[in-house]
Amino acid sequence: MKIIVGKNRADIGRQAADVGADLIRAAIRSRGASAIILATGTSQFEMLSELTSAPGIDWRRVTGFHLDEYVGMTESHPSSFRRYLRERFVERLPRAPRAFHFINGENDPAAECRRLNNLISGETIDVAFVGIGENGHLAFNDPPADFETETPYLLVTLDEACRRQQLGEGWFPSLEAVPMQAISMSIRQIMKSKAIVCCVPDLRKAAAVKACIEGPVSPEAPASILQRHPETSMYLDEGSASLLKERPPAV
Repeated sequence: MKIIVGKNRADIGRQAADVGADLIRAAIRSRGASAIILATGTSQFEMLSELTSAPGIDWRRVTGFHLDEYVGMTESHPSSFRRYLRERFVERLPRAPRAFHFINGENDPAAECRRLNNLISGETIDVAFVGIGENGHLAFNDPPADFETETPYLLVTLDEACRRQQLGEGWFPSLEAVPMQAISMSIRQIMKSKAIVCCVPDLRKAAAVKACIEGPVSPEAPASILQRHPETSMYLDEGSASLLKERPPAV
């Protein structure tokens, strides 16, 4: 795992997008196409903004996969991650992507997981753009996360810490309004990506970052599994890196 500490959110968003864009361009050069995974949430705002304006990417050759979505969530809802990615990514690209496979939270969860599993099976994912939750979750795989299942997409139940994070970030008016379940990409599917670019700003993520980088690999700290991926780049700002014992200098 490579750890990069930047000065602020904008700085690490730019650096993460630059590295991810290089990986996409390299895949297109080598095999004529690229496939990526995109996360959502406030941690990805700056990275996605930079990625959509990255030069030299033929987006017509790029296929995107959606990381997670709430069960029962309509696309018109302000907290819909489907809406988030459409507005913050797909609609901002200079050209439409080859395909973008959104998770439809309104579909029957089992049927939607089967649909997504068929779409992603056999795909080579060049880069997964992800974050880490305040409880250490990776996608919506809350602790204790399932490190064993090979199923690409799962129906998961969100724990209270995860739901409180969604409330704290302003996505919902009350804890009761935060859905209890979601469709999430599995840990093993994320780990099949050739490269992982993890962007984690903010002081409120510091404890989770410390546990996932310096603690043991454990389902109780789901993102700790990234320690086992040889091509993971972790982008932190001053706040999220503040508890690390072996903290690299800011660049």
